[in-house]
Amino acid sequence: MSLREKLRRFPADAKRRATLWLRQGVSPRRLALTLAIGFAVGCIPMVGVPTVLCAVLALGLRLNLPAIQAANYAAMPLQFALFVPFVRLGRWLVPAGSASLFASHAHLHLHALSQAAAMAGQVFLAWLLVAVPAVALMTAALTRMFKRIPACDAPGD
Repeated sequence: MSLREKLRRFPADAKRRATLWLRQGVSPRRLALTLAIGFAVGCIPMVGVPTVLCAVLALGLRLNLPAIQAANYAAMPLQFALFVPFVRLGRWLVPAGSASLFASHAHLHLHALSQAAAMAGQVFLAWLLVAVPAVALMTAALTRMFKRIPACDAPGD
């Protein structure tokens, strides 16, 4: 099947999968929260971290593991697209000092490492600032959408 065919069939496939998950006893609100968290975590601009974090969150919060990972993988293109905006937002939120204290060659490596760690912290802070309201909005919108699917006679949350 070609990519064009997959993209054309995506809405019907997504609705079918949501219906299957809802028929398994997952409430519309719980499924919406699962997908919102998976999508938001999937946007963390650190390669490899979202997959592990989604698995940990799914197991810890008793969320649907396939659903959270599906949302995580759906967000993967945004993970790369949002990297620069998160870096810029992080630098704006927490400006780093520009003075270099290290002059020797050995200390330059430590300085580069500390700057990379500082940038990762800035990026994570920027992501967190955006992710929390995004999860709330996505959960509300997806809950309404899932309640409109006829097979959603699942127990309420």
